[in-house]
Formats: sequence, structure tokens, C-alpha cells
Amino acid sequence: MSILQLDLPDARVLDLYSGSGALGLEALSRGASAADFVEKDPKSLRALEENISALGAQALVTIHRKSALSFASALGTLDYDVVFADPPYASGDAERLAVRWLERPFSRILSVEHAATGEIPSGGETRTYGSTAITFYRSEE
Repeated sequence: MSILQLDLPDARVLDLYSGSGALGLEALSRGASAADFVEKDPKSLRALEENISALGAQALVTIHRKSALSFASALGTLDYDVVFADPPYASGDAERLAVRWLERPFSRILSVEHAATGEIPSGGETRTYGSTAITFYRSEE
């Protein structure tokens, strides 16, 4: 999160594969103006809703109960400022999401977490932390 700290104030954030919402909620705590969360797992949705409520962030968030990849596929150009994505490593969604973003960037910044040994399209800056990697793609627009 500290890598994107300067990009978060007043940003419209999207947290794909949001799980508990940790990334989007952290972005709000660092000054983002709004956060959308995309999650389809019922157990994760309950945790997400509880976390949003505990932080009193209901007025700043929207929850989308659907597939993160299909949600991202329907986005236009630069719909968000910052997008966080932490898909299941074995799903191949990190690569598919990055390819979609490279075809038509739906945000100024895409941060996608993936297995360090996984295939991810070039064009981003990758940071590796043990078996995990995060690739940051930035739009030139």
C-alpha cells in the first residue's frame, strides 16, 4: 500500500476479489474518496459487510456481488483511479485481468497480486515478496 500512498488521496478505488475488503478499506483510510468492492463468495461478503460496518464506511462504499473478472471486463476506459486485485493464484485470473487492462485500461493504476512464479504480461513493475508478487501497471493517459 505504501507504494501507492501518493496516488490514494481523493482516488476512486476498486477492490476486485475483495474478500474481507482489506485493500479497499486501507485505501479509504489513506484518503481515497470512495471504494467499490467486487466479491461473490457469501462467506467473504459477510466479512466484508461486517468490516465496512465496523469502520463506519457505508457512505463511501458500494458492494458488487458478482464475478470480479466479468465485472472488470465490462468496465470502460479509466473508470477508476486505482484498482487492487488479489485473485486466487491457481485461477489464471491475474493474467487475464492484466491482459484486459492492457487492452483498455479501466484505471490509472492496476495493482495485481499473483504467484511469483506465475505468468503475467509485461508492461508493469513487479515486486516480489517470497512466493507472492505484485505487479503495478500504470496508464499513460
